[in-house]
Amino acid sequence: MWNARSRSEPVSPWCGVVLLLMPALLIAIDVSVLFVAGPAIAAAMHPTSAQWLWAMDIYGFVLASLLITMGGLGDRIGRRRLLLAGSALFGAGSVAAAYAPSAGWLIGSRAVMAVGGATLAPSTLSLIGGMFVAEQQRARAVAAWSIAFAGGAIAGPIVGGALLARFWWGAVFLINVPVVVLLLVIGPFVIAEQKSPSVVRFDVIGAVLSLPAVLGLVYALTRSTGGRNGGALTIAAAGVGIAATALFIRRQHIAANPLVELSLFKVRGFGSAVGANTIVAMVTAGVGLLAFPFMQLVHGLTPLQSALCALPTIGGACTGPILASALVPRYRPDQLLIAGLFIAAGGLAIISTVHLDTPLWVFIGGYIVLTFGTGISATMGNSVVLASAPPQQAGAASGISETSSQLGAALGIALLGTLASLTYRSAYSSTTTHRDPAWKNSADVIGLAGTRHPTMTDATLGSIRHAYTSAITTAALVSALVTGLIALYLSIVLATRKSMSRQA
Repeated sequence: MWNARSRSEPVSPWCGVVLLLMPALLIAIDVSVLFVAGPAIAAAMHPTSAQWLWAMDIYGFVLASLLITMGGLGDRIGRRRLLLAGSALFGAGSVAAAYAPSAGWLIGSRAVMAVGGATLAPSTLSLIGGMFVAEQQRARAVAAWSIAFAGGAIAGPIVGGALLARFWWGAVFLINVPVVVLLLVIGPFVIAEQKSPSVVRFDVIGAVLSLPAVLGLVYALTRSTGGRNGGALTIAAAGVGIAATALFIRRQHIAANPLVELSLFKVRGFGSAVGANTIVAMVTAGVGLLAFPFMQLVHGLTPLQSALCALPTIGGACTGPILASALVPRYRPDQLLIAGLFIAAGGLAIISTVHLDTPLWVFIGGYIVLTFGTGISATMGNSVVLASAPPQQAGAASGISETSSQLGAALGIALLGTLASLTYRSAYSSTTTHRDPAWKNSADVIGLAGTRHPTMTDATLGSIRHAYTSAITTAALVSALVTGLIALYLSIVLATRKSMSRQA
């Protein structure tokens, strides 16, 4: 049986849930807040192009590559213990990043933060899942966790803008410290320890193989967006990732105590939930990458104004999980997951109808529908993952779920970013008469968001806005089709399984 050991049993599991939502919120904020603070950091440190890319990407790369390892490690040594140790490391890395004297120091500090952050995501989710036996209560707790992640990603730019208006850029990292201190002081008293009741050896070889497997794939996918250290380096990274993945899978088949029990994917619903999480992360990251520049380039908003306009989308991100958890007694989680995918596809379809003269509220409305649908799907997907996995494998299962989301986000940025770039270039070339090469690259015009280059004519600006609108609507249309087809496929599979079970 599963054992939960602690020096002090919590008064209520919901006290532990509330505390665990804080690090979940921080992880999401820490990714998006840097987008706003980036220009201030660049102006202060004057990094090279390579240093700047690594400073932006190192956190996500290291985080993704360690999620499975940390999830499995928590199952062995104790999830609360790993959470508290990782939180301390995350806090130390945050202080080091806030007072970084150079770009190299900042990159190293971000890497340390990622190592600590990799313990937080699987540990918080698996700890929350282990606090509840009833499916409805677990669904409500996972819904709160999903809201923290979704809300943090949207709140990041707003928090960053507010801090930069009053303090220096290091403040965006120091906001992590009070939460870390609170978690370290209160955590041992309100969070019960959870770990495998049997002492088993940790799969070191599997852990080592998982690092290049995930890191290589994420690096290749992220760099394939065009013009970012592509070519041979990207191909080599992809090759390393694929080869390491094959070796990792082989290792998990033959290991006495595998890091990941591959039989989990044979459990009904587990594979579908992981796949749905991947799709949700892909479309939200891919379209989200284009959303803020769209509001700034096409509608002339400042970064802070665009972040404030995105506030209503938090309503969708919060309402979706809440409604999903409330409907669990009436509908199965897999049914709600599929419904969420169809709703998300509808929101993407609305975004795909936007044109240059469409009011901004139409775009925001479509985005609210998108976040509402993805909120339902993500909540039910994570709930199915936790319910499907044996309790002693909850940490590893959470790591798989989070890793699939990281890979999905990288895939969305790579594929949809490339599609948007190609669409922008084609649309710009077809609408401008002088074919000014200076604005044919979408990455260059994103840097002009909220401003206007002094040499830019009204005709050129109109062509840029038209081209960027075409780029985001094309990406949204493709995302809607992919999401809708996946939802339809899962619906057919679900109906087939129900028919087979009745015949049996």
